[in-house]
Order: sequence, then structure tokens, then C-alpha cells
Amino acid sequence: MGSLKQDLLALGMELRETHISEVYLAPDTVYKIKKPVQLGFLDFTTLELRKHYCAVEVQLNQRLAEGVYRGVVPIVRDAQGVHQLVPLERAGGAGGTDNLDSVEYAVVMRRLQDADAAEARLARGVLSDADLARIAQHLAKFHAAARCDAQTEQYGQCSAIEANVVENFEQTRTSAQAFLAAGDLAAIERWQRGFLAREHARFEARLRAGRIRDGHGDLRLEHCYLEADGAVEIIDCIEFNDRFRYGDVCADVAFLAMDLAWHERLDLSEAFLSAYAHAADDFDLYGVVDFYQSYRAYVRGKVSAMLAADEKADETARRTAHARARKYFQLAHACTREPLERPTLYLVGGLIASGKSSVSRRLAQLVHAPVTDADHVRKRLAGTDPNTPWHDAAFSGRYAPAQTDAVYGELLRRAEVVLKSGRSMILDASFRSQQQRTAARELAERLDCSCTFIECVADPHVCRARLRERARGPSVSDGRLDIFDAFMRDFEPFSELPPQQHVRIDTQRDFADTEARLRTIARVIS
Repeated sequence: MGSLKQDLLALGMELRETHISEVYLAPDTVYKIKKPVQLGFLDFTTLELRKHYCAVEVQLNQRLAEGVYRGVVPIVRDAQGVHQLVPLERAGGAGGTDNLDSVEYAVVMRRLQDADAAEARLARGVLSDADLARIAQHLAKFHAAARCDAQTEQYGQCSAIEANVVENFEQTRTSAQAFLAAGDLAAIERWQRGFLAREHARFEARLRAGRIRDGHGDLRLEHCYLEADGAVEIIDCIEFNDRFRYGDVCADVAFLAMDLAWHERLDLSEAFLSAYAHAADDFDLYGVVDFYQSYRAYVRGKVSAMLAADEKADETARRTAHARARKYFQLAHACTREPLERPTLYLVGGLIASGKSSVSRRLAQLVHAPVTDADHVRKRLAGTDPNTPWHDAAFSGRYAPAQTDAVYGELLRRAEVVLKSGRSMILDASFRSQQQRTAARELAERLDCSCTFIECVADPHVCRARLRERARGPSVSDGRLDIFDAFMRDFEPFSELPPQQHVRIDTQRDFADTEARLRTIARVIS
């Protein structure tokens, strides 16, 4: 009579193993079995517990990968004592039928293509900013609908976050010294706990803003799939411990950003953060994201260290885990350090339809910085969907001076959060008045940041033609032909700016020329 592992491998399936699961892969189907382990933060030691958490895993993961998680099946022994997987249709897909003498349970999944995993795409050099934007949009939509109530909010309180942080260090007090010097480990702990104490108000503001949700909890590249038909599937959320899944949405976002940084792609890490901040309208995450990246890296270091010490695991897997643990702990330390360069506040202004948004998007790719624009902010402040058109007259209604002042105030507030995190920031707005431009310059001076105004210019006839084309389809911008002349008459020239802070880009010219100018501004070498 063979073991469960032997019997399933005899069916021709491939085995992939983690510290808590055995995953068996058939050509079109995956069977995931939980190991009977007790690790302090999870307990799979009894058959009933494993059955329960299999059902919970399916339920939770259908939120982000609805068509992937099919159900739970029992595993039984036949008359010869050979383990058999009960077909899903017989099991009912809900955790097994009561009249079967089950010896184990397995989560049943549709097998995703290995090549579609974000980690595999990264290894092939084909993971793009656009791919990460798709993931960010999928995640932002999920977070917006995720559970948010008094129970989840408890885990956004500083005391709960600190409990998780302290637990990490207590559980690795001895083991982590095999991977990082004691002084560096102490510095990580000092910084994480100090950040929580110093930035208590930021964490409280995140809670009040409703950013504490029932999230994913283990958002890594290997769990994100980009399928050929455009679907995004995110699998393997934390099911065994609610407190690892409940928390700030930034804790999820920071996990994937950290993973990209661990793979030495800081550019993609920042692109993902920017895409999520825009999709979720959550630029305040930049106030806490470095903390969560350091925290997540330390957690991954802890988990890898466990596998490295597991004498029952494959020796190759243990060696790999040892190397990964060292790199994770190093990254947790790196996240605590100040940036090497001063950030820059980029202001992209000009007339309606002068090309500001196109220039801002390309600049964001070159300098790996987030961008926020006046059109989105204005509609978010009004509680309106960004794509809902407004037809207010120039400088009246929702475009009256008081509303415009509020929009620019919010733009600068967001910029301050991002700049204080050590990152550059791009603001896309007309900046039609000297007062608006002066306020932006004063913010940069106060934060000791560089400041560059990029004035987009185009012949008014070209701007009008662009507005006629824009009117053919939906647009976040409400810049229209019937307000263009009034806007142009009211526009105050950029004459007060010193030459070192002012760059003019003629967006009528070939885009190659614009690209060259932006690369010069961004100090990018071709």
C-alpha cells in the first residue's frame, strides 16, 4: 500500500511543494493538498481543519480568480488501498460528501499556463508597464468591493500592525542571524517600530479613509497570471489566518512592489505603484508603502528561512530557500534607507489640448514617477465618475475659482505625500495662473526638492482640431471647443519662471523630438 504522494505521482502528475502544501499538476487540472502542519500562525493538523480550510480557500480565491477555483474533492482509498481522487461532480465541489470515507481533501483548480505567470513573463523580459497596469486595475476593483467593516478595521490600528511586526522579529530572533548581521537585523526592527510610532497619524488616516480591507495577503508575481484573452487571475490568497489577510490595501500593493524590487526591477515596482495609485485614486499609500515593503520583505525572509530549515524538504529547495531568505532580509533592510537623490516635482502645464497628458504619461515612464491630473482630481472631489462629462461654462459652476483652488490644493497635497516618500511626482494641470505655479514652487522649496515646469505649447488651430477629435469619444477632460477661447484669453504666460525651471515643448513636432526633450529632462541615456 503506497503513500498518498506515491499514488498521485503514479497517475503521472507533477509535484510542486511549499512549506504548507503539496500541489499536484495534471495537464488541465491542479490538486492542492494541505500538509498536516502546525506553524503557530496556522493549524492544519487535523483532517477536519484541512477540509475546512480547503473550502475557505476556494471561497476566498474566487474573488480574484473566479473561473480558476472549482471546488474541493475528497481523497479516498479503493479496495486495494490505493488513493483515489473523487471526481468533482461526485463530490459536489463543496468539500466532499458525508458518505465517503475520506482520508484527505484537495482543492481543485483549473491549471493556468506557467508562461502566463507574471514571474515567468518577467524572467522572459516581457513583463511590461501595461501588464502591471492590468494587474493594478484588477486589484483596485477588487479592493473597492472587498469587505470593510468594524472587524477588518481592527487590523488597521497601529497596535494590531505592531503586533504583527513584533511577532515577525520574535519568531526569527535566532534564525535570521544565519542570513543577516545582528546589527542590520536590529536596525530593521528599530526602523519598522519607529516608523509606526512616528507616523501614527498616517495609519489612522488610512483607517478613516476606508483603506483597511479583506485583501489577498500574499500578492506575489508567481500568483498573478495574465492570460492571452486579456483576463487577469490572481490566486493563492491567505486563507488560514484572517489577520494576515485583513489590513491596509497598501499592504497588498506593497507585497507585489516588493517582489518586483526583489527581482531587481525597481522601475517596474514603481510603475506598478503608480498604476495602482491612479486606478484606486489612492496616492496617500505613498506615505506608508516603504514601511509595508520592508515588513513584507521580512515576512518572506521568515517564510524562506523556515523552508531552508525544514529537514523533510528537498535539498535543492532548501538551498534555494536559503539564498532567497538572505536576499529578502537584505531588501527589508534596504527599504529603511533614505533615497540617494533628491526627488523632483514635475509640473506639466499649458493650454487645453496642448498635449499635457501625453507628455505626462511618457515622462512618468522615463522617470518612474506617479502622475496625477487636475481632471481626475476635480471629478473625484465632486464624487463623480471620471468619465462622466460636465458642460459647465468656463470658470463657472464646478470650474469656478473656489473649486479650482480646491483642486490645486489637492494636487499639491498628493504631491507632498509622494515627495516625502523620496519619489518624484508629476502633476498634469494647466497651471494657467502665476499663483498656481508659485504655490507649486514653494512646495518644492519647502521640501528641498527640485522643481521643473514643462510648458506644452501648440498652435491654437492645432488645439482646436484636437478638441474636435476629442469630442468624438469619452474623455476624462472636459476641455471643449466652446470654452477654448475664454481659457486662452485668461492664461497667464510662464514669464515669471527662472530658465532652469522652465522647459517648453512644442507638441506639434514629431514625437521623436518630444521624446528626445523628455529624455534630456529625465536625464535618460539612450
